[in-house]
Amino acid sequence: MEEIRVNKYLSELGVCSRREADRLIESSKVKINGNTVIMGEKVNPGEIKSLVVDGKEIKQEKPESIIIAYNKPVGVECTADKSNKDNIIDAIGFDKRLIYMGRLDKNSHGLMLLTTDGELVNKLMRAANFKEKEYIVKVNKKIDDDFIEKMSKGVPILDTVTRECKVWKISNTSFGIILTQGLNRQIRRMCEYFGVKVLDLKRVRVENITLEGLKEGEYRVLSKKETCDLKSIINK
Repeated sequence: MEEIRVNKYLSELGVCSRREADRLIESSKVKINGNTVIMGEKVNPGEIKSLVVDGKEIKQEKPESIIIAYNKPVGVECTADKSNKDNIIDAIGFDKRLIYMGRLDKNSHGLMLLTTDGELVNKLMRAANFKEKEYIVKVNKKIDDDFIEKMSKGVPILDTVTRECKVWKISNTSFGIILTQGLNRQIRRMCEYFGVKVLDLKRVRVENITLEGLKEGEYRVLSKKETCDLKSIINK
């Protein structure tokens, strides 16, 4: 059997994403056959007798590829850290190990996608800058056509200028926006640049998946067609 990097192996098992695996390895929290793994190390899966991650023994069985859509409430945090009482994994209570595909900050709510497939997460993260994510935003001031146009043309934040995007007015204090990139707290920072504060931020769509029929705090497993269509989009 061919050797592969440990971070890739952990993601294929659905333990975590490669990025999270690197963090765990760097923190000396991954052991194979009793030996602590170092960054960049490769492994032959057929020779692994024991795999321990963050103190827990991991079964070496690749999970079924499942994707769920979750309507995240405000207050739930995108973290797998069980010491955080607000962590998204406990909030969902799914019976299989899940990895979240992208994030929403604690004060935002709406559509989150999670999966048992670590490699799918890696593919989505690599393609995230070109995949559509749609939001509904409420703000503390009246907005006009000038605000809408400037938001859509690109805003200087985080030492860069945001990519042009589609923005439309819903009411005097709310608008819709479709992003194809995922900078940290991007919409909030864009609004702050114009002296506007976000009061409510809700994600309603990620590519072909929407919140339709999903109450806050609920989740559903994507259908085979939805999963196939989403994987096709991610793999483009």
